[in-house]
Amino acid sequence: MANKTYHIVTFGCQMNERDSETLAGMLEDLGYTYCPEFKAADVCILNTCSVRENADKRFYGVLGQLKNPHEENPGRIVCVCGCMMQQQIHIDTLKAKYPWVDLVFGTHNIAEFPKLYANVAEQHAKIVDVWQDGEAIAEGLPAKREYPFKAYVSIMQGCNNFCTYCIVPYTRGRERSRAPQPILEEIKCLAAGGTKEIMLLGQNVNSYAGGISFAQLLKEIDKIEGIERVRFMTSHPKDISDELIECFGSLKHLCHQIHLPVQAGSDRVLKRMNRHYDSAKYLEIIRKLRKACPDIAISTDIIVGFPGETEEDFMSTLDLVRQAEYDSAFTFIYSVRHGTPAEKYEDQVPEDVKHERFNRLVDVIHEIQEKKAAAYQDAVLPVLIEGPSKTDPSMLTGRTESNKTVDLPGDPSLIGKIVPVKIVKAQTFSLYGKLIEQ
Repeated sequence: MANKTYHIVTFGCQMNERDSETLAGMLEDLGYTYCPEFKAADVCILNTCSVRENADKRFYGVLGQLKNPHEENPGRIVCVCGCMMQQQIHIDTLKAKYPWVDLVFGTHNIAEFPKLYANVAEQHAKIVDVWQDGEAIAEGLPAKREYPFKAYVSIMQGCNNFCTYCIVPYTRGRERSRAPQPILEEIKCLAAGGTKEIMLLGQNVNSYAGGISFAQLLKEIDKIEGIERVRFMTSHPKDISDELIECFGSLKHLCHQIHLPVQAGSDRVLKRMNRHYDSAKYLEIIRKLRKACPDIAISTDIIVGFPGETEEDFMSTLDLVRQAEYDSAFTFIYSVRHGTPAEKYEDQVPEDVKHERFNRLVDVIHEIQEKKAAAYQDAVLPVLIEGPSKTDPSMLTGRTESNKTVDLPGDPSLIGKIVPVKIVKAQTFSLYGKLIEQ
């Protein structure tokens, strides 16, 4: 076991990132150390995502790069897990075309990884072990956190919504919530270790059902000493409560920021998507949020080119975007997901139409973001410094409470601290600031 190394490649959402932290913690408990080069590691884990077609392609591209390294080092163990492995079509593909994969497991049995890995290593056998249903969420699993000052905390798993375009209910299973006490204990331990910001995770945190409401859970977390910022995602519009909306105006540590996916502005398309709200109800939620918290930053997800989307439907989406005035939006061109109801819809939108509409949507969003960004000019904001800037390593980068990225000059000793920063240049996609001496 001496000097054995591991590398984990994570595709997809924050939930996958949190799962990868658990897998890393398990490997470190087994005596493995992190290797920055995935081809050189003794154990390589690919944690997959099935939400977008692009993630599928990236996964198979990375997996293909492991063929020769595996041949050069037969002792290397290649593991594949995550959402894609909950679909038999991908398991069959691995068996047929990727014989260098040693272990396959899914989203429901991550807690079993040490035992599965030991069996592979000791028996030199290939194992496929994918559970189709989720059990109670395992507590007390180890984790190697990416940052000491901010952390993901999963409060629930799975989804009951069955949006017609989405594979998540089939890969993550039905909703299962953790009890409040283990969540609060985990956050207290994180706070004691210096964590200042937490992100609560769930496919739909609004439907948290651990014995208290999600809003009540937030109120308990708000009391924990040392935690200065609380965020959460993702929030489904159909389940957002007035009690939760009021939390944005009353809780001291809840960030004035929410991600509220709309997906489309056409009521006809929303119904076909099985979203359980219409555009009027969604915009009313936006109104209530801004009334409770006037400076709240709102982001969203939008799908362009859902089957059957007409030009009139798309114009309704543009109209909603203009009314909502999002601070940021994640825009996607619809791609068919195998196993979803929308896969069978015959009225697929032509690719050229999807791309043309996508470009028009992005133009409207950018106009709004340019106006929103201008409001930050000369403002002084508390910024959590996260590390060197990705675009300029000589600079630091951090995030505002509204989740805006700010680059600024500063000493690395500031990393992990929340400091006052004046915005000296506000651009549509980037903010630049300078430290205000205290």
